Amino acid sequence: MTTLYDVPADDLIDAVAAKLEDRIEEPDWAEYATTGESRELPPEQDDFWYRRAASLLRKVATDGPVGVERLSTQYGDKKGGSNRYQVAPEHRTDGSRNIIRTILQQLEGEDLMDTEGSAGRIVTGDGRSLLDDTAGEVMEDLDRPELERYA
Repeated sequence: MTTLYDVPADDLIDAVAAKLEDRIEEPDWAEYATTGESRELPPEQDDFWYRRAASLLRKVATDGPVGVERLSTQYGDKKGGSNRYQVAPEHRTDGSRNIIRTILQQLEGEDLMDTEGSAGRIVTGDGRSLLDDTAGEVMEDLDRPELERYA
């Protein structure tokens, strides 16, 4: 049986994002929100919300109980000094906690995720089966000989 660990992450996220488009809804404010303090403009991808939701679902499934704070650190980036003269050195900034929290709440509403007390969120059986079933479909569609041993 193919699991989410057996297929490349990019291919799995694309396939899960296509399935999540029917299940969750992008809020109205999402097209104007930036993904973090280091960004000046909102994302240009049309399916950004669903790709981030699929990425978060995979990240929570692989990393165990995890909270919004740690996820925002993982989705963060480097922020340069001033834009014009680069006066200050670069430093690390976190990703948008509002986007992450809203997506996690939507995934909880679809019973793909659940809270594990104060430890954070975990993936439910339905979420794990969605990821594993999609990984099986992705494995069938891949034409990469180095991955045949996992099939």
